[in-house]
Amino acid sequence: MPYWRLSGFYFFYFASLGVLLPYWTLYLDNKGFNAQEIGELIAVMMLTKVLSPYLLGIISDHFSCRMQTIRWGSFLSLVCFVAVFYYSTYWPLLIILFVFSFFWNATLPQFEVVTLNYLQQNQHAYSHIRVWGSVGFIFFVVLTGYLVEQYGIHLVPTVLSLVILALYISSLLVQERNIEVIHASHLPLHHILLRKEVLALLFACFFLQASHGPYYTFYSIYLQQYQYGNDWIGAFWALSVIAEVILFLYIPYLLRRYTLRVLFFISVLLAAIRWIIIAYGVESTIALLIAQCLHAASFGLYHTVAIQFFHYYFPGKHQGQGQAIYSSVSFGLGGAIGSLYSGYLWQQGYMSGIFLIAGIIALLGCWLIWRYVGFNLTNRA
Repeated sequence: MPYWRLSGFYFFYFASLGVLLPYWTLYLDNKGFNAQEIGELIAVMMLTKVLSPYLLGIISDHFSCRMQTIRWGSFLSLVCFVAVFYYSTYWPLLIILFVFSFFWNATLPQFEVVTLNYLQQNQHAYSHIRVWGSVGFIFFVVLTGYLVEQYGIHLVPTVLSLVILALYISSLLVQERNIEVIHASHLPLHHILLRKEVLALLFACFFLQASHGPYYTFYSIYLQQYQYGNDWIGAFWALSVIAEVILFLYIPYLLRRYTLRVLFFISVLLAAIRWIIIAYGVESTIALLIAQCLHAASFGLYHTVAIQFFHYYFPGKHQGQGQAIYSSVSFGLGGAIGSLYSGYLWQQGYMSGIFLIAGIIALLGCWLIWRYVGFNLTNRA
């Protein structure tokens, strides 16, 4: 198993998120875009996750060319993104971000399949590879925060371009890994999707990611409104992923001890608690530190459990499409709806209110998990 080459791709993919999530909205704010426009610009990036992972998943599954798809996606995302250096008004930027994110968002779900194919029966070791994505996120959150503090927010597109270039180079180092599936699923895809527990799983993932909309779109600006500097903003983002790294070290133990259903429920419940803390405790540094530590559950534990649920329910020839559907419905549609409602409500002055709404949305996901998800799942992946 090419541990370091797989880890390298995760490192640079999540490093790009370490630049994008904390600082891109601050960059847009600095460019003079209002809250509604920022919400729409972030939402269009999320919306591409609805379609692009699924389309590339079909291509990858049909032609068994997963790594070639990932390489082309990484390369084309880089080519598209550099256009932001030449266009900075709303409509051209909207188009650029749409095309860039169409290719960029399609790469990770397919790489998840490559990693799981390498791991085969050792899927509990997934977190030991994925943890390097968290390390990349932390490193570039801190580095970009320092550069922004020293030289200005205008450096964000340059840093992000260099990270995406490194992502493309890392994709060249990983070889294709196709395995012969002995117990492949012969069920049509729509039969799997219409199962009650699969529908509940999809809706729970949708609600969880929709609840993240205010966080990914306005958390940095929210902190800025309460007089936190860029160094503090970067530190809060970094802390959230440090907590995630620590959790990743214990996830193999948790997967052996508890069912996926229990871990899934706990992760979404803690997400709801996290958003409520941010809504009411923004003026308390200690409260925000506690909320950021809960990122270990609301993203790290959630994502690890979710991809294993989808790997279980979409076996054989449906693996790539299963991971793509997960990404499309949760990070794509859920993330886009989350960005849109948070942008519109922020524009109306509901700054703390959007995080309270996020908590309520996450609780809807908790109910679905408790009521429908995972009862017939006997193995713990």
